[in-house]
Amino acid sequence: MGFRDRFKFHIDFGSIEGYVGNHLRFFISLAIGLIVFVGIIALAVFFVAVRGAEQTMVPDVRNMELTDALLELQVKELYPRLQLRFSQAASERGRVLEQSPEAGTIVKAGRRIRLVVSQGVVINNVENYVGRNIDEVRMDLQALFTTAMPLLSLKEPFMYQYSPEVPGTILQQSPEPGTTISGPIALELVISRGLEREMIKIPELTGLSIGEALELIGKSGIRFSFSERPPRTGEKPETVLSQTPAAETVTEAGTELSLVVSSPAALNEGEVFGIFSYTLPVNPYPLSVSLEAMLPSGERRPLITVNHPGGKFTVPYRLPSESILILSMLNRELYREEISLPIDPLSLDQF
Repeated sequence: MGFRDRFKFHIDFGSIEGYVGNHLRFFISLAIGLIVFVGIIALAVFFVAVRGAEQTMVPDVRNMELTDALLELQVKELYPRLQLRFSQAASERGRVLEQSPEAGTIVKAGRRIRLVVSQGVVINNVENYVGRNIDEVRMDLQALFTTAMPLLSLKEPFMYQYSPEVPGTILQQSPEPGTTISGPIALELVISRGLEREMIKIPELTGLSIGEALELIGKSGIRFSFSERPPRTGEKPETVLSQTPAAETVTEAGTELSLVVSSPAALNEGEVFGIFSYTLPVNPYPLSVSLEAMLPSGERRPLITVNHPGGKFTVPYRLPSESILILSMLNRELYREEISLPIDPLSLDQF
């Protein structure tokens, strides 16, 4: 190859190298520019996203109809979170009772506002309670208003009158059934005492075991009282020795039947025999009363369930020491008592 040819080759190679270098720099500059542009766009989007929402003042929507309250919140770009609740007046139905946050609070647009809206009253009208038992009505009203203000309550003391109806039956009521409930109402009731001179026949209890006597008393519903003494020669332990009035006597309901029972001849180790005594509140008619024992093992043992008018309530028992006697009226506990072995006076002398 001659000198001229070699020189031409070098010239052409240099031109190509310059051309490639220029385009490479262009592409690098373009890539850098694109990266910078994308970065600027990303920063702009980020700052727009993190920019705080506009602030607004929470309006006062209490006592408004729900539709009006929702429109008011919509104007402020606020969103509701609804909670329903019974109230004391039927006129409040559909109105806002409470709100949170309170009116005047400055919050960001889009904040959720809790609204408590009235469902109205639990019941709208007074029901017909005539013919129902007063204890059932009392429990129904307590259950009805456990989570709401009591719109309907019982005015006590009740009025009673003698009637052929079962004692405790509601004879009259005021307000009348169907009366609209617009606010708290005290229900006045007239309740049956039963027959003025109801007569009963005293059952034969003498000679029965204590358990058999308690079972028969529970079924007959007679008023009773117990006393005890040690058995004498020829007398059987833990039995009814005598009763007053005598069996088959016809007497007025509510007459107390006095029973004398014999104590056990011997007790097992750790056992206690005695007569439980408690003075019940006096009622105008008999109410369901029960006495049960909770043994140290946790087992519950029923002793008696009977309708009792109140006053002195006595029941004999033979149970393990440290048992607990539980007295209830209308399934509500009134009293409990732990029984234990009597203290031996000789053991005190050692101290």
